[in-house]
Amino acid sequence: MRPSRLILAASLALALNAHAQTAPAAAAATTSGTLVIVPAYGEVKHANDEATVTFSVEEQDKDRAAAQARVNQKMKQGTDIVRREDPRAELKTVNYYSYPVYPEVPDNPQRPLATQAARRVPIGWRVGQYLELKTRNLENLPKTAAAAQKVLGITGIDYHLSPELTKQMDDQRIAATYRNLNERIASIARAMGRNVNEAVIDTVDFEGSGNYVGGQADAAAAPMAMMRGKRFAESGETPEPSFEPGVTRLEMRVVGKVKFR
Repeated sequence: MRPSRLILAASLALALNAHAQTAPAAAAATTSGTLVIVPAYGEVKHANDEATVTFSVEEQDKDRAAAQARVNQKMKQGTDIVRREDPRAELKTVNYYSYPVYPEVPDNPQRPLATQAARRVPIGWRVGQYLELKTRNLENLPKTAAAAQKVLGITGIDYHLSPELTKQMDDQRIAATYRNLNERIASIARAMGRNVNEAVIDTVDFEGSGNYVGGQADAAAAPMAMMRGKRFAESGETPEPSFEPGVTRLEMRVVGKVKFR
């Protein structure tokens, strides 16, 4: 290659290199003034410390007064047993019912309805009563229930948090949710190449009640342990039932509006 051509090629290469060095780099999208919607979530859980047990008694007799007398007697015996086993428990009568029992008569389309109704004479009366027990003595609850089952049946059990513990856990739930909001804001700031100190929280919507997440409400729900049982005979020892209080999980959602300076 001739010297003149070598000089020309070298000059061209130097010019191209200088142009590449002076050309501006692709600019990143500016995020100044950007408004970011940030959803966050918090959860806390704790072992249940309170239980509500519903006891019941039911009797049936041709004589309503006789059925009522047996119900009244058994309920008094059961209430005395519960008070003796758990003196600090809260007791409340929640229902007392009495209604007639009719024989089952097959419908006859050819018989007038008035005649069919006239033949429906009560054959007896069904009487019952419910007793609600609220206690925090969960350790002794199986023993209390077994003693009461000598005369009463267990209709249901609900394990939950006491009001004091619910308030305490709610404070922790709010703190956990707000902490997660700040953690997510920091992650978003790093992804945008911004300093988290440049983020300003404009709005905090606890429970996500706005339109940002479709109006989702608090998903917390204290689990309810329910059991059904039939009444045991008055005589004989009743084995203690097996109870598991379980835990309650409290959840919360929050949505924050964050603006970058």
